[in-house]
This record gives sequence, structure tokens and C-alpha cells, in this order.
Amino acid sequence: MLLNAKQIAITILAAAPTALACLGYTGGLPKATGTTQLSAPIYVKAGQVYDGGWRKFDRNPSSCSGQSEGGEKDTAFVVERGGTLRNVIIGKTVGEGVYCKGGGCNLEFVWFEDVCEDAISIKDDRPGDVTNIIGGGAFHASDKVIQHNGCGRVNIINFYAEDYGKVYRSCGTCQKCAREVYVEGVTARKGGEVVGITKANGDKATLVNVCTDAKTPCQNYNGPGKKDGAC
Repeated sequence: MLLNAKQIAITILAAAPTALACLGYTGGLPKATGTTQLSAPIYVKAGQVYDGGWRKFDRNPSSCSGQSEGGEKDTAFVVERGGTLRNVIIGKTVGEGVYCKGGGCNLEFVWFEDVCEDAISIKDDRPGDVTNIIGGGAFHASDKVIQHNGCGRVNIINFYAEDYGKVYRSCGTCQKCAREVYVEGVTARKGGEVVGITKANGDKATLVNVCTDAKTPCQNYNGPGKKDGAC
């Protein structure tokens, strides 16, 4: 059952901290119903729902340049505030995956075949904004799966990650503000950290029923690449 925003908020308040239990998804990438080759991003406007019907979306020509920072033009989808993207598979030729632009977007069952730079980038959200990432998953992210550059809260529910650097990382060099992440029912295998935050900025992380082999599921940073103990 999918949780709506109100239900998620209630769950957060009631949740016990950092309980680790292997109850998560163990399958692989969903089978695509077809492939769409994109020459530019698809924009999902406020209030719109884009249902991809389990098609795979690639970029042609490829917009992937490894870990070189790209931009909005290199994405497959840009989901604006209040928009919803669901039931899509992002192919390995997409450089920047999905941008959640303006905060408060919803990503439901969005999968990433082979992450290039970042899979999901959350930008320009404000305090009080909530972005929901429900279901879905990502494979082969050499660095970050989810990059949070704004100042709101991100809920990551029943997500799957395999062969990754970090599932979620709050930006430590962007605008200084308190970012919040709530992670529940996530399975993260063969990777680094489930969550990376900067507590000195006021960041807060809550992990509930997370199945992972990560040595430090929640890592605190005090600067770019400077680890400072567990959260």
C-alpha cells in the first residue's frame, strides 16, 4: 500500500530510530515494455502525472559523461513542484537521471538501469517542502543515487539500491540549511552508505527497517569528503 503525504508524516513521528531488519525487495530491474529514445528531457508540470507504463527511457545521443557534472539538459525527466512521475525505467545513456525541480515532487516506482552521474537530484526545495520517493531502485551508482541540494525533507520508502556509493547525500556545499531525510523499508546491497548528512548544518536522518550490508548506514560529514563519525 502506498502512503500518502499525511500518512507518511504520521509514520515519521511514530517511527523507532535506526531499526535494521532485512525485509526489503530482493528482485532485479523490471522488464521494460519498450524503449523511448529522447533527444531532450520530458517536463512534468505541477499537478501533472506522467505514467511511463514501464517503458525504458534513454538519451540519443547519450548524455552520460561519467562523473563529470552535467545539468538539466542531460536529464530524462524534470519533475516540477507538485508533479508525479511513475512507472519508468531510466537507461544508462542518461547523464543526470531525474531532476525534482522546486521541491515537493513525487517519484513512484522509478528505476535506474545503470546510474551515470546521479540518478535523482532534488533542487530548490524550501523548508517545509516534502519530496516522496516511493518504490523503485537503482543499480551501479559509482557515487550518489539521490542528491539533495535544497532545504526540505525527502521521504525514501521501499527503495532498492545495489552497487552504489551513497543512496542519499545532503549537499554540504550548497545553501546552509537543515535538510531532513526519512528512510523506511529500503534495501541497499553491495555499496557504501545509505545516508550521508551534515549534522553541523542541522541535517536530520531517520532510518527504519533498513536492510543493508553497509559498514556505516548513516554517515556524518563535516565538509566535502570529510567523514565525521556515524550520524
